[in-house]
Amino acid sequence: MDLGLQGKKALVCGASQGLGFACAQSLVNEGVEVVIAARTLSALEQAQQTLTEQQQMWAQKHHSKAFGVHIECADVTSQAGRAQIKRNHPEFDILVTNAGGPKAGDFRQWQRQDWLDALDANMLSPIELIKSYIDPMMAKGYGRIINITSSAVKSPLSALGLSNGARAGLTGFVAGLARQSVAQGVTINNLLPGTFETERLRSNFTHQANMQGLSFEQVIKDRLDKHPAKRFGSPHELGQACAFLCGIHSGYINGQNILLDGGSFLGS
Repeated sequence: MDLGLQGKKALVCGASQGLGFACAQSLVNEGVEVVIAARTLSALEQAQQTLTEQQQMWAQKHHSKAFGVHIECADVTSQAGRAQIKRNHPEFDILVTNAGGPKAGDFRQWQRQDWLDALDANMLSPIELIKSYIDPMMAKGYGRIINITSSAVKSPLSALGLSNGARAGLTGFVAGLARQSVAQGVTINNLLPGTFETERLRSNFTHQANMQGLSFEQVIKDRLDKHPAKRFGSPHELGQACAFLCGIHSGYINGQNILLDGGSFLGS
């Protein structure tokens, strides 16, 4: 299926690895000019090299030009980082917000600053990025905004209380805004990943193993034994879902929380 994205320009946050990188890969393979943002320059440069090679392969296959893969070494959770990206790239057709979730733990141990940091990273920063880019999208009559949040929005985990609260706040905000922009061709949707094979997942399982006095391997086995799919998700699967939501065929999908968890959530 041609998603009609050739020549569009996208900002993908947290794209040096994991789910953000997977989204950037899928967009590159649709002929999108991609700007990848993250905090670590070496990881960004490595990701840029891989994506550029893939883009050149796409260009050869489609007898087209490669539109470029650009890097922004910036912390999107900071005002300075967002301002840097805005200066260098005033407009985008596609915005994919993504930031690592806050630490797991017992809420009794969290201080006010822990909550403020979580809100900055997983609620307020995506909102600020949307504010920066949604009006030019609406003026052009086309835009796609995807927020990578978490399955915890639908099925909260007690140890991830910081994430539960901040991401739920973003979900509520998006629910209202999406109804205001869709008539101008701009959709806003959230992707809610469950257990995907990422460093974040390993970190969460390590914390769980330490808390329960189990081995890391035992924690993984226990989780997979209970998982309907008997496997974790591949980042590529989420990247493809992201690309589809960004495409021309998805203009009637708006304001949705799309769960990708292999059926783990027991609700309908």
